[in-house]
Amino acid sequence: MPTTLEERSLIVQTVRQFVDRDVMPVASEMEHRDEYPQALVEEMIRMGLFGLNIPEEYGGVNADYTTFAMIFTELARGWLGLAGILGTHLVLNDVITRFGTEEQKRRWLPMLARADKRGGICLSEPNAGTDLQRIRTVAVRRGDQYIVNGSKMWITNARHGSIFLLMAKTDPSATPAFKGISAFVIEKGAPGLTVSRDIHKMGYRGVETCELNFTDFPVPAENLIGGVEGEGFYHVMTGLEAERINVAARGLGIAQAAFEQAIAYSQKRVTFGKPICEHQAIQLKLADMATKIEASRLLIFSAAEKKDKGERCDLEAGMAKLFATETAQEVAWDAMRVLGGNGFSKDFPVERYYRDAPLTVIGGGTNELQRLIIAKNLLKKYKAD
Repeated sequence: MPTTLEERSLIVQTVRQFVDRDVMPVASEMEHRDEYPQALVEEMIRMGLFGLNIPEEYGGVNADYTTFAMIFTELARGWLGLAGILGTHLVLNDVITRFGTEEQKRRWLPMLARADKRGGICLSEPNAGTDLQRIRTVAVRRGDQYIVNGSKMWITNARHGSIFLLMAKTDPSATPAFKGISAFVIEKGAPGLTVSRDIHKMGYRGVETCELNFTDFPVPAENLIGGVEGEGFYHVMTGLEAERINVAARGLGIAQAAFEQAIAYSQKRVTFGKPICEHQAIQLKLADMATKIEASRLLIFSAAEKKDKGERCDLEAGMAKLFATETAQEVAWDAMRVLGGNGFSKDFPVERYYRDAPLTVIGGGTNELQRLIIAKNLLKKYKAD
């Protein structure tokens, strides 16, 4: 784990240089073609980013969450799709690191740190997204394996990934429902797992998002995370704390990129005899954009600091995710307005930011859900005597 500001600065600077040098020049063209960024992913592997949250003893970097958030801000500043390829892989890393048995950690973490296999998470279903207790995918124990039947949607890395975190019901009759949910690590190869279709999206392009179908798909019993049934909902929810910091940082990256485009353009574009940055209407927008970006950054760091202490950070992560992603949406829209017609054109990246921002509002738990989580924790924190 980085222990000094110098170490953190070096890591983040390396990622920033990669984004400026390799990502920014090609991101828009590749995004418009919906092209998978294989060469960029290979560079991220060489940089060790796929082992970012894996302990050093298993070959990872073991970065603290503030560094983690800074890296995702930089990646999303360059291209949201690129951040998505890494993000879901790291959720799988996090759950195995926290809840896997020692044998499971030795088996999977070094491989994931090297990105020998790339990972993803299989949580959402056609009728269960925000409310994951409603999942219908089942895993039935038969001897030394589980047989999985069901379907999952919105799976990032479904085609290029080969190892996934799967949430399934091992006791469909359990009350409350979450007590019947277990988590598994599954790998492609056995019959019964089909990547059925790609979901075509408004934004978040360049990374595939697919539907997965399971028909009598066998999973070794040793792949049950922690070796205990009924703990999967807790495993996943704890992992989603880090995911919400991750998504908040992605929103911050989009907002930062859109702001940088807007303020640069405002100093070059001339109307009525002067640069538009000298018009009060534009100055007010720029001031609001920058203030919300900085507030987002501080909320993210607050959640990351608490996570680094090993404390639950539902409240802080929820606030960070809510505010930073709403800021991404607002700043992308205001940047488009600053650029006028050029902001609506594919010749400028602002239209890409505008299409990408809604994914951060929805992904990682909708912002409507974040508000409920925030309120629940506030009532607990300020409980009346």
